[in-house]
Amino acid sequence: MSFLPAAGSEPVEWLIAEEPVGYEAAVAEMEARAALIADGAARERVWLVEHPALYTAGTSAKDADLLTPERFPVHRTGRGGQFTYHGPGQRVAYVMLDLKRREPDLRRFVSALEAWLIGTLAAFNIRGERREERVGVWVRRPEKGANAEDKIAALGIRVRRWVSFHGIALNVEPDLGHFDGIVPCGVSDQGVTSLVDLGLPVTMPEVDSALRAEFERVFGPTVAVS
Repeated sequence: MSFLPAAGSEPVEWLIAEEPVGYEAAVAEMEARAALIADGAARERVWLVEHPALYTAGTSAKDADLLTPERFPVHRTGRGGQFTYHGPGQRVAYVMLDLKRREPDLRRFVSALEAWLIGTLAAFNIRGERREERVGVWVRRPEKGANAEDKIAALGIRVRRWVSFHGIALNVEPDLGHFDGIVPCGVSDQGVTSLVDLGLPVTMPEVDSALRAEFERVFGPTVAVS
């Protein structure tokens, strides 16, 4: 599917953080940028970051799903969803788009984010799938059992004045043991995986390149900024 902007729209800025970014600083930066976009004072932006190891709790998070609260810092955040983990080896892409320039339809926007992730995984010959009852992107693991699936990417967004922020998280090579401190996204009967865990020793720049190519197919042109 596509979620392209209106004709004549400026390219979306594509920014890659060179160093790990603290979570609270990232949220403050996103909120400020989203406000500028809503005011017509800044271009749309995708910001690719890695975070230090931490847990975040979305608006639907249940306290019982935080299994080891002392393990990493826990950040309560305004995005949708439940508990998730961020840390080194995971590519987080914060997506600040003006939905009025495309279509003010949250369900369609979420579907476009999932399509972006699925297309990115396909570039590495991985079949990512969506599930109606579970947000995110999943990979079948028949070697673990007939109905076994692992989550490879999560998403959680917030929209203010029809400008999005927060976004997606794709597991490239995180420490999967760090997910043990939570019930990821409230799903206790399936696992978590990564590109490297699936036998693909890819680098973060390779993943970033695939993410950008697929983003442009789904959401339109980008321009690199620093």
